[in-house]
Amino acid sequence: MNADHPARLSRAAAAARERGLDALLVPPGPDLVYLLGYGPMPLERLTMLVLRPGAEPVLIVPELERPLAAATPAGELVVLIGWRDTDDPYAEVGRILPAAARLAVGDHLWASHLLKLQAVLPAASFEPASSTTGSIRAVKDADELDALARAGRAADDVFRDICSLPFAGRREDEVASDLARLLVEHGHHRADFTIVGSGPNSASPHHEAGTREIRTGDAVVLDFGGEVDGYFSDTTRTVVVGDGPDGFKAVYDAVRDAQQAAFEAVGPGVPAEHVDRAARSVIEAAGYGERFVHRTGHGIGLEVHEAPDIVEGNDTLLAPGMTFSLEPGIYLEGRFGVRIEDIVAVTAEGAERLNDSPRDLQVVT
Repeated sequence: MNADHPARLSRAAAAARERGLDALLVPPGPDLVYLLGYGPMPLERLTMLVLRPGAEPVLIVPELERPLAAATPAGELVVLIGWRDTDDPYAEVGRILPAAARLAVGDHLWASHLLKLQAVLPAASFEPASSTTGSIRAVKDADELDALARAGRAADDVFRDICSLPFAGRREDEVASDLARLLVEHGHHRADFTIVGSGPNSASPHHEAGTREIRTGDAVVLDFGGEVDGYFSDTTRTVVVGDGPDGFKAVYDAVRDAQQAAFEAVGPGVPAEHVDRAARSVIEAAGYGERFVHRTGHGIGLEVHEAPDIVEGNDTLLAPGMTFSLEPGIYLEGRFGVRIEDIVAVTAEGAERLNDSPRDLQVVT
């Protein structure tokens, strides 16, 4: 992927200036990959990008990793400072910042690193960097949208294949293993998660696939995704083995209609919370408002969950290039649950689905 890292650094520095920040402190994680194309493992040895408005960006890395950093786009974009195990990297950060600096710290920074930074900068104030970097990363460029679209298509193929396999008489974890295998077979570099909840387990939104045997008449929630070129898929479909439990079809139809209402509400300039309201109003009208227990959606990109959240109280205005899930659900504890999830992208005219596997109820054997 040919990311424009200089432009990303410039946007982040400008956003920091607008917020009155003296610096963004970015540890290993998705923000660092986005800004520099450098993705080291988070370790007890400090790696940190110090991004200051109006100054050259500085990347502080363990000396033993400096050649690795220099071989990435970061080597051309930052002042690279290596430190040895006998050095104090926190003092190095402190030397290039004002004593009473206002600093935004990346969400993936270990608490142990933050505590040591606070010790060398006792007069500084610290706040999350996600309010700055999240809004920048939320709007995807053409290459990012292409990666997300390819991931979505691959996940659609996985769902079509899994529906052709037997469910009844097999354990949840066996179906989950099939999902993980199919994600890789259909072009994902790796599977990231495979939720399989059958029967009463389908009423637990984040159920971990276990040894329960799937039976005829069960609803089965399948929520799965993986990574393609650093970007993620995430889709959910609910299938039924045979005829399904009493009342299942009415609940399924309500969730499907709620998801469609949310999709139709998406467009540039629309507050994110309005999309949540569109889905929730359908489920409330069906009499299941109290059984929809989570937000309607979450942003997706370099992380499975990132900005923007599609939830009441988030008045962020949607913009072309934003990508997020639409995943309303109804969960009847002890009986069954239903969730349908697609990733969508905001366009200049409205929205585009990045998933297009069947949303009509699929009956499996």
